[in-house]
Order: sequence, then C-alpha cells, then structure tokens
Amino acid sequence: MLSKKTKYGLKALAFIARQEENEPVQIATIAKSENISHKFLESILLTLRKSGFLGSKKGKGGGYYLLKEPENIKMVEVIRVLEGPIAMLPCVSLNFYEKCDDCPDENACSVHKLMIQVRDNTLKVLENNTLADLT
Repeated sequence: MLSKKTKYGLKALAFIARQEENEPVQIATIAKSENISHKFLESILLTLRKSGFLGSKKGKGGGYYLLKEPENIKMVEVIRVLEGPIAMLPCVSLNFYEKCDDCPDENACSVHKLMIQVRDNTLKVLENNTLADLT
C-alpha cells in the first residue's frame, strides 16, 4: 500500500509541475490546494529537495520549484525516494535484497515467484510514467 507521504509527495510534485513558467510555489499554497498538512508537506518537500527533484527559493516570491522538466522525472525514482523499495518482499527486491527468515529455498517458494511478477510489472508501470503523465 502506498503511504500518505508518497501520495502527498506525488500530489505536491504534480501541483508544482502545473505551475506556469516553473515559478516557485509556497508550501501553504500547495497544502491548501491539495488538502495536506502544512507541517507534513514541509517534511516531504524537504526530502524531495535533498533528493534533487526540487529547488527552493527563500524570501518574497519564494517557494519550491522543479529542477528538471516533468517529462524527465520518472515515477520509479520518486517512489524509491519517498517509499523505499518497490518490491513488496525483501527477497525479490533488486536494490534492497534480503533473504526471508522463513524460506529455506526461494526457487521453490510460490510466494517468491508471484512477488517477482508483481515487482516486474510495477517497475514497468513506474519506469514508463513520468511526472508529466500526472499533470
């Protein structure tokens, strides 16, 4: 299940992407428009800034703005930053692999096989969609 942090992060990025001329947008404006807690949104946007998706400008006319064009921001990258691994189980994760304690043989595990399919199809969707597709 997608966390509220990730859902709100995607909504905020889409809101920022819809702005004309990539003008900085204040947190309060995004929070009000997208019905997100100001304090929670502040934390999310800080994470996105530190990860290189957003820039920020202080003072009058300040706020957050995109550092890349929306069509160059892949959803898989955003999800990994906000949510963590794409895989639902650590034994099928490409970047965060861990063996399951209760599984003696991954190759014989029916759940493992299913979760590989889920991971691969999820990755396909997220890699083929960008922020531009959300706007």
